[in-house]
Amino acid sequence: MSLVDESPVNSSSSDDFAAFLDAELDSTSDTNPQQEEEKQESDDDSDDNDDDEINAVIERTKRRKIIVVDDTEEPNGSTSHIVQTEVTETSVKEDICIHPGFIGGMCIKCGEKTDDDTQSSVAFGYIHKDLRLANDEIARLRDRDLKNLLRHKKLYLVLDLDHTLLNSTRFSDLAQDEGYLLNPNDPMQDALKGSLFKLPFMNMVTKLRPFVHTFLKEASNYFEMYIYTMGERAYALEMANLLDPGRVYFDSKVIAQGDCTQRHQKGLDVVLGQENAVLILDDTEQVWSKHKDNLISMERYHFFASSCKQFGYKSKSLSELRSDESDTDGALATVLKVLKRVHSMFYDSELGENFAGRDARQMLRAVRSEVLKGCKIVFSRVFPTKFQADNHHLWMLAERLGATCSTEVDSSVTHVISTDIGTEKSRWAIQENKFLVEPRWLEAANFLWQRLPEESFPVKDVKVNH
Repeated sequence: MSLVDESPVNSSSSDDFAAFLDAELDSTSDTNPQQEEEKQESDDDSDDNDDDEINAVIERTKRRKIIVVDDTEEPNGSTSHIVQTEVTETSVKEDICIHPGFIGGMCIKCGEKTDDDTQSSVAFGYIHKDLRLANDEIARLRDRDLKNLLRHKKLYLVLDLDHTLLNSTRFSDLAQDEGYLLNPNDPMQDALKGSLFKLPFMNMVTKLRPFVHTFLKEASNYFEMYIYTMGERAYALEMANLLDPGRVYFDSKVIAQGDCTQRHQKGLDVVLGQENAVLILDDTEQVWSKHKDNLISMERYHFFASSCKQFGYKSKSLSELRSDESDTDGALATVLKVLKRVHSMFYDSELGENFAGRDARQMLRAVRSEVLKGCKIVFSRVFPTKFQADNHHLWMLAERLGATCSTEVDSSVTHVISTDIGTEKSRWAIQENKFLVEPRWLEAANFLWQRLPEESFPVKDVKVNH
């Protein structure tokens, strides 16, 4: 993926730097993981090296301007070359350079310095330090990358880290029953090998979610993948290294908190992919307020006790129970099937070959709406009194899963979702032989993408003490 169009000015001092950025962006859009593995790229993470590159470009820019002045001097030695140079450079800037982006306030194409490069541009610091791209250039890059993506029949996949792909905790937050995790002689160490990482330099321990390596390997055949976390960049890069030590899947496509353009929100404005071809995996729906149609909500991975405590769960964590999610039936294995199905629908040849006109969000919506298709649901003692029922997140969730919702019972109702077996609607469900389930049945269907056995989610009798 090229950052800028080929410059008509062959001697442009920014050509070398533009080529460098082209290579950086190429690495973020390479759709062949095998090629990623074979590439031998230098590490440009050093701030000092970045500053040296920027300074070198500025110096080359200065030298070019001096050369231009000398080359335009008239044969008779006339001083009019000064005016010619100013006119020529102004013309070049007006007719050629649209300032597609900036690094350290300097245009990456013409080398012009500016103090106001933030008004119509977006920061892409995860690609290169201090890089900002103009909106028009972002649109051009997305169009170009989409064409390349469609040729390879792939889509984009944006992945959250914490509670989605892994779980981390500080050493000091480990519970008493988790002490075995730090004991190299504990029998559980063999089972945890390759998935539990002690990181003393970060004062933390990280557990990768079961099936994550298989998930990434298989998903890479269908998607170009990004990491997008609210964590700090140093943490994000370390987690990316644990997940992808060979830099096969993500390379520089690691977006951290400092890359977000809106406080406490994630956005696709910093992803160089068209929104209609992007799917998102995240355990926190609220941070994607502008992109809920792209989102697949993940069941949170609570391996450590501190994670359960953080979200108000009083039950013991997986690590305290010396247990873990299933590899074959866990959250990542389940969602991989959904991703593959959406991808298959997007590239269904029976719909023609105009892939550019398709929208992965519509395919995702269609797959989700099949989960509870044919169910008609009434809620009982689930919403607060006088709450507008159809505005409640469980009502809207049920509709997204394909169910029909109602406030009144009738013969067509199939399920009553209740928190108390003693309510009038709950008793009606029992009398009429309808399914009576607790709200977790609906939430489980959302995470597991299937209608689960109703008998596994019975409604309890709530005793009121007077």
